Amino acid sequence: MDPQTFLDIATKVTKLKMYPYFDVAHYLLMCVAVRDDIPPASAGSPAFTRKHPLSCYISSMMLCFAGSFVANMLLGEPIITPLKDHNNLLTASIVWYLVFYSPFDVVYKAAKFLPCKLVACGLKEVQRAHKVYHAVLHTAKIYPNSYVVIVLIGTIKGAGSGLMKNLERLVRGLWIPGSNEMLQPTFVTKACFLAALVFLSERIGYITAPHPLVYFGVVIFFIYFKLSALLLGIHDPFAPFENLFCAIFMGGMWDAMKRAVVSEGKTEEEKEKINDIPVKSKEDKKKD
Repeated sequence: MDPQTFLDIATKVTKLKMYPYFDVAHYLLMCVAVRDDIPPASAGSPAFTRKHPLSCYISSMMLCFAGSFVANMLLGEPIITPLKDHNNLLTASIVWYLVFYSPFDVVYKAAKFLPCKLVACGLKEVQRAHKVYHAVLHTAKIYPNSYVVIVLIGTIKGAGSGLMKNLERLVRGLWIPGSNEMLQPTFVTKACFLAALVFLSERIGYITAPHPLVYFGVVIFFIYFKLSALLLGIHDPFAPFENLFCAIFMGGMWDAMKRAVVSEGKTEEEKEKINDIPVKSKEDKKKD
């Protein structure tokens, strides 16, 4: 492709308006995520969405505007600011109603249909890049020299739904503290952190490429790995590098060497205890 043509395309991507198409895709996927997270109704009892529509609605809106809620709270701005735009709130409410209560579940089934899901995810990733970039710009105006804060807010704006997940579940009466984003960060959070770092590096002059190319590169990065997760099952390409880093710098290598030295000359049962392997009883060994 001609470089000038590529630059023109990148420039058009940076100027895309998020409302309504990209925002609708985001609201659709968030409402679907809430619905998929609701346990199935037991036999003879009404579904949760029929019995507790208010709880279902509030939890869906919490995910739809999660990034703005958390970022505004940390920046000392009004938390309910995202709700002042009636168009966005009304659009999110309509999408929520259609996902949960459309006749014959047609909207939910369409959202789960793979081709439709691919389109919605592609639109959402464009919006994610837009959120991260504008969060970096906004935070840099408030805290121009606080690079950690800038990257943090950029990450939260792009991946706020993961941070809001536990609170959103609590609204629906579900409490799973072992699945929070701090314990098990998802690829989305890591990718938003990397994107915020890229935009910050561009702002302070470490990246000298034209802004449309940098922005378009982040958009392609988000879309590529999201579609790879849906089509190829590649959910976290950072995992091998994280495992290597932890093995070298987080004590994994020294733990392995310690186990090897301590277990030398020990019996099999003692080695299993050292390596945290459950010791088999004599009856289990006979069965084996």
